[in-house]
Amino acid sequence: MSEKSSLWVERFLPYIKSGGDVLDLACGRGRHSLLLHAAGYRVEAVDRDVDALAEISGAAPGIRTHAADLEGDAWPYRGRKFDGIVVTNYLFRPLFPHLLDALAVDGVLIYETFMAGNERFGKPSNPAFLLRPGELLDVVRGRLTVVAFEQGEVATPRSAMVQRLCATKRTGLMLPG
Repeated sequence: MSEKSSLWVERFLPYIKSGGDVLDLACGRGRHSLLLHAAGYRVEAVDRDVDALAEISGAAPGIRTHAADLEGDAWPYRGRKFDGIVVTNYLFRPLFPHLLDALAVDGVLIYETFMAGNERFGKPSNPAFLLRPGELLDVVRGRLTVVAFEQGEVATPRSAMVQRLCATKRTGLMLPG
């Protein structure tokens, strides 16, 4: 794994049902797919980069990979439910309803990506790829229970403006352990 996994993702993995089905959306080179797999989850890694998916399969044959253009093709998981969904450094707003629908009861959404203000640190700088302040809260309002939310400037792994959310469809929130 060339890139280190997100501390935010690591922190909230225990909220996902042990051994559950987890979708790593726009997984890239699979840093979180490999982390999830090592933690005992059944992982579905989706991305449009078939070479990256082949690397993931080679590194951990138990990870299911799916090549899909998430922005141009139909949603590939219609009718599927996941115990966890992880999204990092990726934003395509039309997928929000699909993500919420694909989350099983008691499922956990872990989301972390760039937000407005990041343009002063470099890319991404296009507003289409930057969340508005509080946008993730607006997306889940009335549908999920927020476990944790942060937004603002971070220094690591590099200076950036980010928004982070962990939310669940749990009816009674219980801490892992």
